[in-house]
Amino acid sequence: MKLTEKPLLNNALLISICTPQFKGEEAKASLAELARLVTTLGFKVVGTQSQNQSSTQKMSVLGAGKLAEIAHITGNQGEGEEYDSDTEDFFDEMDLDDIPSDNLPFGCADVVVFDCDLTPSQLRNVENQLGVQVYDRTGIIIEIFSRHARTRTARLQVEMARLNYVAPRLRESSIGDNERQMGKGAGETTLELDRRKVRDQLAELRRELASVQDELKGRRAQRSELFCVALVGYTNAGKSSMMRALTGSEVLVENKLFATLDTTVRALYPETQPRILVSDTVGFIKKLPHDLVASFHSTLAEAHDASLLLYVVDASDPTFRSQLDVVHEVLAEVGVDDIDKLLVLNKSDQLTPEQQQELMEEFPDAMMTSTRNPLDVAKLHKYIVNASEQGMIEEEIIVPYDAKGIMGEIRSSMSVTKEEYEYDHVKLTVRSSAIDLARLKKLMSK
Repeated sequence: MKLTEKPLLNNALLISICTPQFKGEEAKASLAELARLVTTLGFKVVGTQSQNQSSTQKMSVLGAGKLAEIAHITGNQGEGEEYDSDTEDFFDEMDLDDIPSDNLPFGCADVVVFDCDLTPSQLRNVENQLGVQVYDRTGIIIEIFSRHARTRTARLQVEMARLNYVAPRLRESSIGDNERQMGKGAGETTLELDRRKVRDQLAELRRELASVQDELKGRRAQRSELFCVALVGYTNAGKSSMMRALTGSEVLVENKLFATLDTTVRALYPETQPRILVSDTVGFIKKLPHDLVASFHSTLAEAHDASLLLYVVDASDPTFRSQLDVVHEVLAEVGVDDIDKLLVLNKSDQLTPEQQQELMEEFPDAMMTSTRNPLDVAKLHKYIVNASEQGMIEEEIIVPYDAKGIMGEIRSSMSVTKEEYEYDHVKLTVRSSAIDLARLKKLMSK
């Protein structure tokens, strides 16, 4: 795989390897999620295949018979043996809930995607057997991240993860092979040069990312005295829709996995005094590649520095409990553990009243919401405001009329609950954090 390669293929065949540790409903749900990932990347899923194996460590991953069957589906373009089967008419539209697995037409797939990670040698062996582009699950996720990264930080993080994935999968070009075989190769081979180029690129990206992270750290420090809410959750749980509903901002909302990767920070709307900030973090997914978790530590720092975490789940998805486990695991990995949390059972408009009641009995401390319901949004807004006020102090302040700039400072950073105008001063009752009150008193003493 060359560094500049981009998938230009359309029709994908999905492969599930079932092992004693990974089978049944878990394997089925994972394959359905892979179908959504592949569709997000722009491919059309034309079918699925599965095979039971003791592990995923075999050099060819699959048995010889299954490889021959798959080679027939990809048009017998590789080195594998041919497989005889009656062809059928091709299909135009296919619901992802009804992906075929039997009697797939000859040559209907031009890309194969495995729902597991493949080693470089496994990837190479399967591609040789099938004669088409082969991806593993990590390769698909990284490709999606590469396409969806928008900000400088996200692009740097994704590129580092991509290069870490590509590096061990680099192969000697045919020119390099011929030169080496003919004894004409001088110095480093093409493969060695490519690997050194990747190492140099990674080193440069790390330096650039460190510089960007210092800038982000400075911005977070400026916001550290404000109450911050971070939306965390599985990809496609509705975090971006909730972000837009809570802040009135035009953030990207799409029914796709990883539609947004970049952390967005906006003020809660209607605005409060002091302001409350809301951040939307990158979505999580099962089997999230370790390099991506490592790369996105700075993005998840928004969650680390938050005053309140909203765990957003798609309550209409039967697998949301296992998805919630993934969120817990990833946040624990980046050190987010002792922050106040609220479970938000989102997309309640897709549930029956009976289903809603059952979920609230199962999760009595959660909040049932739909971002399409203004009353639900208002209820969540009120919860956030109340949570921010729990740590505030109420105090009475005397402000002389000739005190310059004091009233502006108070109104911009504090909640004024009472005002009394006297002959030579204003008596205010304010609610604020201890830090803001101390800063105000220091300013007034000058």
